[in-house]
Amino acid sequence: MRLTQLTLKNWRNFKSVDVDLERRMFVVGPNASGKSNLLDAVRFLRDIASVGGGFQKAIESRGGLRRVRCLAARNFNHGRVTIAVAIGDDTNPRRWTYELTFSAEQRGQHRPILISETASDNGHKVLGRPDDEDDADQDRLTQTALEQVNANKAFREVAVFLSSVRYLHLVPQVIREPDRGIDRVDDPFGGDFLLRLAKTPEKTREKRLEKINGALRVAVPQLDKLDLVPDEVGRWHLEARYAHWRVHGAKQDERDFSDGTLRLIGLLWSLLEGGRDAGPILLEEPELSLHASVVRQLPSILSRVQRSGGAQVLLTTHSNDILDDPGLGIDEVILLEPGDEGTTASTVEKVDNVTQFLEAGMSLGEILAPLTEPGGVQGLPMQLTLG
Repeated sequence: MRLTQLTLKNWRNFKSVDVDLERRMFVVGPNASGKSNLLDAVRFLRDIASVGGGFQKAIESRGGLRRVRCLAARNFNHGRVTIAVAIGDDTNPRRWTYELTFSAEQRGQHRPILISETASDNGHKVLGRPDDEDDADQDRLTQTALEQVNANKAFREVAVFLSSVRYLHLVPQVIREPDRGIDRVDDPFGGDFLLRLAKTPEKTREKRLEKINGALRVAVPQLDKLDLVPDEVGRWHLEARYAHWRVHGAKQDERDFSDGTLRLIGLLWSLLEGGRDAGPILLEEPELSLHASVVRQLPSILSRVQRSGGAQVLLTTHSNDILDDPGLGIDEVILLEPGDEGTTASTVEKVDNVTQFLEAGMSLGEILAPLTEPGGVQGLPMQLTLG
């Protein structure tokens, strides 16, 4: 299964969004247009559905309701926030639908409360809130059915799917920290990355590392073999052997790796990690620190992994090297355009004359560059003149 549709109302930068989603999606737009916030709507549902999470915690971790509600939306949707998803596959894209609308209490503690929560199974409604029990006890509206095993039985497949969503924005400096992984679980910045590798069953880990080895031999000069090894105090390290004039080469660990090498290892591991039943992967600018020649291969890497049953991938990017891939479909790219009424989001197939431009030999990178670059960027150096 995968996400097949995302609908937002009053969420962060967005007054209203309704986009269909393919197995790989590339989100592009100017700085501060809301690329990360679009992915965060999916993370928000993941945080609600996850063990130890929940609706109140998901709101609180984002700074409260005022930080997730769109400031540009005025009284649109009565000031309420709505997030809805469809889940399915190519043959049945709306196998499941789930929609959550929430706001703040009108009086009292002004807690976040749900206004409505619905779920459907093949068009048959299996959840509708508020219900009679909610009307009798308003405190029930501070929790979603999605997060409660005694309430989500009829659509638990949705809860399990959403809780399996993974978000990744690896920061090499975090991976290198000596206290990495302490009190960190599912850290998107890589704090527990090496522990995750170590906890993977040995045969599975070795199989994945061998595949990553093959990729690194192509992308990283002289890198010969990658292993996961413990040090004398039990901390785990990624250790690489580099071939040179000595017979046995030289060894380095992640503290010596380049940022690009670490980020590539993290990206490849995450693509291999979930297997055939993995939930969607959310990636923030995977091109960072990577050579342009490697970045140009990312769409092909995603496509190859997905052909063998890999997870759906939604990623943000500023890279024209990615968008220049000739195999990229106009239904696989979401363009964000900020305006006075908030940011709009639509797949590139809805951009004026995009088909004609492509037929004329232009790439998506060339077509979208004028729509994603700051208008006055050429004048930026003039703003920094000393004196």
